[in-house]
Parts: sequence; C-alpha cells; structure tokens
Amino acid sequence: MNYDVQDLTRAEAGEARIEWADRDMPVLASIRARFEREKPLEGVRISACLHVTTETANLMRTLVAGGADVVLCASNPLSTQDDVAAALVARYGVRTYAIKGEDTPTYYAHINAAIDHKPQITMDDGADVVGCIHAERREALADIIGGTEETTTGVIRLAAMAADGALSYPIIAVNDAKTKHFFDNRYGTGQSTLDGVIRATNRLLAGRTLVLSGYGWCGRGVALRAQGMGMNVIVCEIDPLKALEAHMDGYRVMPAVEAAAQCDIWITVTGDLNVIDEPAFATMKDGAIICNSGHFNSEINIPWLEEHARKRELKPLVEEYVFADGRAIILLAEGRLVNLSAAEGHPAEVMDMSFANQALCAEYIVRNAALLKPSVHLVPEDIDTEIARLKLASLGVSIDTLTPAQEEYLRSWQKGTI
Repeated sequence: MNYDVQDLTRAEAGEARIEWADRDMPVLASIRARFEREKPLEGVRISACLHVTTETANLMRTLVAGGADVVLCASNPLSTQDDVAAALVARYGVRTYAIKGEDTPTYYAHINAAIDHKPQITMDDGADVVGCIHAERREALADIIGGTEETTTGVIRLAAMAADGALSYPIIAVNDAKTKHFFDNRYGTGQSTLDGVIRATNRLLAGRTLVLSGYGWCGRGVALRAQGMGMNVIVCEIDPLKALEAHMDGYRVMPAVEAAAQCDIWITVTGDLNVIDEPAFATMKDGAIICNSGHFNSEINIPWLEEHARKRELKPLVEEYVFADGRAIILLAEGRLVNLSAAEGHPAEVMDMSFANQALCAEYIVRNAALLKPSVHLVPEDIDTEIARLKLASLGVSIDTLTPAQEEYLRSWQKGTI
C-alpha cells in the first residue's frame, strides 16, 4: 500500500488550505526555492512522523523540492487534517499514512509503513518512530544516518535513551532551537491551545480560573494568552526556578491538589505521566474541564476515570465523566493534544521557523553525517541565526549592526571603565 488516507476526493480542498498556509511561511518558501535549485537532499530517503497539517505539508513540499524521497505518517491519532493528507498524496506525490481518529493498531501500522521506507533520515514528533525502530525494527538502523525531533516530549525521551547508551544514531533536537521553542512553543502553543478549548466548548474564558500544569515555554505561552483573555491563572510546577518565575510573572503558584478545588479549566503541558490524578479528581468541582496540550494523553489518568466514573459523549471531542457523588468532570479530545485535535494547531507564522529548522537540519545531517555521533545534538547556531535573519527580512524588520570599534571593544578584556 503506497498510502492510507481517509478520502482522496478531498484533495482539492486540502491543496487550497496548504496554499493558504504557505502565504505565511516565507522563510520555508525561500528555503524551498534554494532546495529546488541545489537539490541538497537528492535521493535521500526521509521518513517523517509529524502532525499532518497544512504547515507540515509545506515542509514536505520543501523536502521533495530538495530531492528527497519522503514518506509521512501521523504523530498523533487525532491531529491529522484529512483533506491535507489527501492533497499530499494526490497533488504532491507524498506517500502519506494518516487518518484522523485512527485507532492504536492503525497508528502503529502507519509508523511501520514509514519504517518500511528504509529511511536514511527520520523526522519525529514525540520519538515514536525512533522508539519503534530501536525496540522492534532494528534492521532499519543499517540505513539511518541521522534524525530530527520536533517536541519537548520527544527530546526528553531521546535524552534518556542517550544517557542509557541505547540511542544508535545522531538526532538533532529541533525543539531546542531558539527559533523554535521561543516562538512555536510559547506563541504557537499559547494561542492554539486556547483556540482548541474554545472550539470544543464555546465557553467564555474571562473570569474563569485556569489551572496550568507545567511552566516551560509551552506553559508560559498558555498562561500569557489565558491571562490576556481575562482568566485567573494558577500554575502548578515541580521545578523551583520555574515556579518562582511563574510567581514573579504574576500568577498564583500552588500544588495541584490545592489548585484542583478552584479549577474551572485545567490544561497540562508537562510531558509527564498522571499529572491530573486521583487526588485532584477527588476535589474538583462539578463541571470542571480538563485537557492536555502536551504530546501524549498520559498526562491525565484517563484509565482511573474510566474505572471510577460513568462516561458519555456530550458532543464530538467532549466527554463527561460522572462520579457516584453526582459531580461531573469534562474531558476534551480524549486527553490528546487539544490544540490539534479540537483546532488546527499552531499558526503558520510560527511553524514557518520550526519547519525551516527541520529542512535545514536535514541538509546539515546529509553534509555532516560522518562527523555526527549517536547522541542528541543541538541545532547549529548558524542555522538558528540564519532562520531569525530570514524571518526578520520577511517581516520587513531591520536591525542594527556593530561598528568596527564596538566589535573590537567586545573582543577586548583590557578595556574597562573609561
């Protein structure tokens, strides 16, 4: 099977939406134009496991323009945009395995289809492909020269693999590029998460209390946007420095079990397990809404809810869990990424920089494969800086440059107070 998508007849609609996103991705477009001329990825097999969205489609177009042989599968069962998947197959010739709402066996069958491509480069969003290759498909390691990882959750998993000596090939942590996490994680997650909550519930946010678990770059973005919408924000953290930062940023900080009683809406962005668990469920008020914007749905202890409450679907992506005492808790999007399951994910403007990193890091891997060791590598600083420069140029923003005297002063240690 060369592809598995929901309905190829939706390709025309998907193509129009891909072109719409492309209008706001000028950095990636400029890279695509250069790739078309230079073909730096000529003949390189790439297996990508990413959210199948309009922005991802423009990354796939860029890789193909560079000469790559690309296969794409979904990195989350609920994040696929089916019209985009159809357009990738029918309009752009990208073998795509992704259906919104696919069950777990289909999800992993699609990942295995991507691995069957015998990739030389993997592009991951959550490290499921890397994990599957190392655990079950080790024969694929023979062809791989490197990979990239898009998310905080995936980088955490890969760092653990590297620390255990289990990682068998080099992977560049695209997530940790400054032009990625400063903008994608903060502004993208901040806006798209609240977009998902609003689309799923149509609730007024102003005046409500948001409990936010995790104050990394994604959490900072969610808190900032929620505060701007008039919400009262409580932050729950395990890191003293991040908790102190949240306090200094003007948010209340407290343990989750205390925050639960005040919660109107709870959003998790930690990348960890059972962040919302039995002690919090016990004190939540009737009608509290819970959701997740971290990569995996493990952040909410859904198995516990399934065992201790009666479930019914109120509408698509909105499920009610009723306890014996009559209290109801509302779960959005099955605990999966609410910003991609209930909305359209990050705006194209921020994904422009994130996917520019993906494209340029693929080129970097091809050029430097012999020098890279099996480990998690940072995005080279010159790539980060070039993407920022291109983005500023696309926005029509100019900045200052140092004079020769200023450059000399910064290089000197002899010059002090004048």
